[in-house]
Amino acid sequence: MLSLLRLFGLIFWSVAVLSSCRTTDITSDPAHIEALRDRAEKIKSEPAGDYFVGRRYYVYRMRFWGYLREPGQEWKDSSLVVMNERIRPVPDRVPEIREGEEEVFGLDPSKLKGVKRFGFDHNYEYKIKGKFSGKKVYDPNSNMFIPEFILTDCQLINADPGWLISPLEIYNFKVLPKFRGM
Repeated sequence: MLSLLRLFGLIFWSVAVLSSCRTTDITSDPAHIEALRDRAEKIKSEPAGDYFVGRRYYVYRMRFWGYLREPGQEWKDSSLVVMNERIRPVPDRVPEIREGEEEVFGLDPSKLKGVKRFGFDHNYEYKIKGKFSGKKVYDPNSNMFIPEFILTDCQLINADPGWLISPLEIYNFKVLPKFRGM
């Protein structure tokens, strides 16, 4: 019994010591800093105007559309939105995956680009026109109240713009984004 207690004590001590070890902070890596600086400069150089920059952010079964920001505004200051399509449909307004098709096509939006299903345009960047309605819409699958945006026009800017908030982000189409931007 005493040796079992010693074993648990040794395991506890090992975990405590190892968890206090520091790993290299990748956010101080010059390449990471340079990527953030390049993105900030690109955003600051955007022409002013009566439009928004939108980034589609698809999460399986969620009904928000993605993020909107004003030209020149950083993504960290953007808003997660639900699109009101009464004037114009969003670009991916196509049928969703039907039952049985999950086995054939899967759910990952990167595999749906050729299939043109709902969410195929994850991470596409758009020039968006319209206005916020001032209302918040409830998305029952995410359990969030999200600002409503009335879409009047959109135009694809870039189908592969890279990362959204940080070069370190890892996308999982079944998990809510860590950055909620509301």
